[in-house]
Amino acid sequence: MRISTNSIYATSTAQLGTLQSQLAKTQMQLSTNKKLLAPSDDPIASARALEVTQSQSINAQFATNRANARSALSQEEVSLSGVQSLIQDIQGIAVAAGSGANAASDRATYANELQGRLDDLIALANSSDGNGGYVFSGFRSATAPFVKNGASVEYNGDQGEVQLQVAGARKIAINDAGSSVFTGIATGNGTFATAGNPSNTGSAVIGAGSVVDPGALTGRNYSLDFSVSTAGVAKYTITDQSAVPPSAVATDVDYVPGQAITVAGQQFDIKGTPGDGDQFTVKPSERQSLFTTVSKLIDTLRAPATTDKDKASLDKGLHDAIGNLALGLDNVLAVRSSVGSRMKELDSLDSIGSDTDLQYAATLSGLQDLDYVSAISMFTQQTQTLQAAQKTFNAISGLSLFNYIG
Repeated sequence: MRISTNSIYATSTAQLGTLQSQLAKTQMQLSTNKKLLAPSDDPIASARALEVTQSQSINAQFATNRANARSALSQEEVSLSGVQSLIQDIQGIAVAAGSGANAASDRATYANELQGRLDDLIALANSSDGNGGYVFSGFRSATAPFVKNGASVEYNGDQGEVQLQVAGARKIAINDAGSSVFTGIATGNGTFATAGNPSNTGSAVIGAGSVVDPGALTGRNYSLDFSVSTAGVAKYTITDQSAVPPSAVATDVDYVPGQAITVAGQQFDIKGTPGDGDQFTVKPSERQSLFTTVSKLIDTLRAPATTDKDKASLDKGLHDAIGNLALGLDNVLAVRSSVGSRMKELDSLDSIGSDTDLQYAATLSGLQDLDYVSAISMFTQQTQTLQAAQKTFNAISGLSLFNYIG
């Protein structure tokens, strides 16, 4: 078969070009450590690698979100730690102020000291989040949550909790609304609160009490009205003020100072000497802010305590303040515990995220990374093949009859 010179050149040139392209591709794989230089190299592996890369990027974003969440929760933890220490300090002052050896000037000094603590508490409640916002404002992070308005402190934030996606199926709150930390504190013993009528004339004081039968609680308002005879014998009547009309629960009960009194599963005592017509109330606990508790304590210490009635009011005010501060501290500790739990969960999710990232990296390596031993062997073979093709082409292209005509 006769083969034209043009055909030889065309076929050889095409073959050399193919061999050079294969060699260049292998060289590129070696230089990049990637066996997939283009999707066409392995469409299935390329599509899978793209999916894994996207999943890896999402996992990296979750890690960033967890870092941001941890930073926000750490800032809140610092603020709550300060609040806890401050409440404990106020409790100590309240106990010291209740000493019977204190004169009016001593109580005034304690009141002034507490005023400073109140200002410190407001400052902590308005803690910055480090990004130009406030920790306890809810969604309204740009608004100072607590503003002093005369004798009261108003909450200007909302109830929102900012959520961050920290894992594929997990969002976590990175803040707590100030209302849940500072303002929603139960009064009394947390279930019911006792109080004396401001117009009482005697020196009797009612205790905070406790729940002795949860099943008997009614959530109703009760009053104890005293009547004192000319001989000094005191009796009281317990009335259900929530009934329409109010109805007596117990009538003309002999009063024994310090003896336990039980009504609707609630037990308390009254000590001291009641006056004729004196009244005490037992009502379900209401909600009160820590700021109000401290403000009332300050007012209690600044009030005169010269008469028996004044001293009874002082004792009752101090006992109420100490009890409300204890409930406030419990609430702060509960929130702080919640913050700690969330931070611990972030640590666990970080560990899982790291393991997941390693898994993604291993999968990508299997799909994309080059087998160096095989690639070098292939490179050597392709080099030799190209060199052989070049030599044979050179030999064939040199064949000519003119070489033999002399």
